[in-house]
Amino acid sequence: MPKVKIPRKSTAIDMTAMCDVAFLLLSFFILATKQKPPEVLAVKTPTSVSSKAAPDKSILIPLTKEGKVFLMLGDDTKKNAIIDDVNKTRNLQLTGAELAKLKKSEYIGIPFNQLKSYLNATSEIPASTLAGIPTDTTNNELTHWIRSVTNAYAGEDQRKLQEMLLVKGDGEALYPIFKNIKSAFKANEIFKFRIVTEGENVPTGSELYKTGKDKEK
Repeated sequence: MPKVKIPRKSTAIDMTAMCDVAFLLLSFFILATKQKPPEVLAVKTPTSVSSKAAPDKSILIPLTKEGKVFLMLGDDTKKNAIIDDVNKTRNLQLTGAELAKLKKSEYIGIPFNQLKSYLNATSEIPASTLAGIPTDTTNNELTHWIRSVTNAYAGEDQRKLQEMLLVKGDGEALYPIFKNIKSAFKANEIFKFRIVTEGENVPTGSELYKTGKDKEK
């Protein structure tokens, strides 16, 4: 009896549905991805092997390579109190609308005597064209800002405040400007603060490298 030959069938698989799902997923991730916004203040910090993360809502003092000093107040609640305190203690006489605009600003980088004109400008002024907060020895206005920071945090754990104070200095900034920032802290009896750096690998064979290896064991 002859063997029955079974006809071969095509093994082609319909990929239409899979392609649809792939494109749907791709579209979802493209639309849902939030791009990191460019930094308003360009600061290229030196590197270090420290890997300690900065706390949330830090008080950041960027120092650009041109020697301009800015202030960024992370905690909105304290930010309002700090700005109100500066307005009162420095007798800036800012109106309610001017105060509201300043409290919405991402950063502060203007001398006291230019604040009103800055806040009443009809168009946004780029950070790169601002003068920065004066920190020279004859007129260190950062001292007054830091004083208002300490006033806003009065009665709280000062060690936590010191951990929140970060200086982000550009590697090309001159040391005398950094020294003036230190003077502003010292004038307010703040002797500890943290410096923001870019992370780098621990050199192989160094004492820190050996310590890390010992901890892993």
